[in-house]
Amino acid sequence: MRLILLGPPGAGKGTQAQRLQDAYGIVQLSTGDMLRAAVAAGSEVGLKAKAVMEAGDLVSDDIMVRIISDRIDQADCANGFILDGFPRTVAQAEALDVMLKEKGLKLDAVIEMEVDDGVLVDRISGRYTCGNCGAGYHDHNLKPKKDGVCDRCGGTEFVRRADDNAETVRSRLQVYHDQTAPLLPYYRARGVLQSVDGMAAIDDVTGAMKAILEASQGID
Repeated sequence: MRLILLGPPGAGKGTQAQRLQDAYGIVQLSTGDMLRAAVAAGSEVGLKAKAVMEAGDLVSDDIMVRIISDRIDQADCANGFILDGFPRTVAQAEALDVMLKEKGLKLDAVIEMEVDDGVLVDRISGRYTCGNCGAGYHDHNLKPKKDGVCDRCGGTEFVRRADDNAETVRSRLQVYHDQTAPLLPYYRARGVLQSVDGMAAIDDVTGAMKAILEASQGID
């Protein structure tokens, strides 16, 4: 079972990927994690990536696809994988398709999580955490039971990520839409694109994704 999850920042891709991992024994592959692991392992492609990054340049699509290729050859990907953060452009999608075809593999599904931008801005810009234990809260959706006191550890110091502000979130969303928009017709033309309502309850989103994946495998 091989799939790509598409969705803007804050859509809940991480939560859903974890649930799909647990349900089907497949592995979530984050491009950032794969890149760091390849560099740390000192593989041929990892060393090339390290040299590029140390020069202050962006890792090329070719290097990234080679890193993904090496990663999906590992034993824990035998049942499949979830790609998170790649592809971001049509050129990357095309390169990924070529690499998979060379391995005799194909994507089973590309699932887009549709979420209203206004809701995402509120969801992300309202997030904050306990500075002591890391427990997460939200200005509107999940306040501490006692104002200013962490439910978990009783701490009173809270922090917000510097980029979790409305202006930055809107900018990140615009970048996502600019990059992702061309991917949708690309995968739709290949018959693998499906969309789910990312605004629904978490369990309902998981159920919709499972239905898509099991249909792609011919599971009733």
